[in-house]
Amino acid sequence: MSSEAKNLEAISKAIDHHNQSCEYPAASILMNPFEVERLGWDTIRGLPVEGDASVGTGAFRIVCSGGSGGLEEEESVEAVAEEARPQYVPVETRW
Repeated sequence: MSSEAKNLEAISKAIDHHNQSCEYPAASILMNPFEVERLGWDTIRGLPVEGDASVGTGAFRIVCSGGSGGLEEEESVEAVAEEARPQYVPVETRW
């Protein structure tokens, strides 16, 4: 499974968890602007994906619509990063 698919799965699970444990539905997903640009996601499951520089790279927040008329940050979860793999480049030597 790709890292993008793992991230989407983690975010989807966090939305489900929020909606099961809070009387108010999730309103949006906050991610670092770099991640928003890199992934190119505008919405996930109908929720807007918004850039927020206070969210570190590799993380996201589910924002709750709350009951007070304002938005409240509800959950913060680490996203999955793709593992760095060593790359081997053949080197030709001449003596």
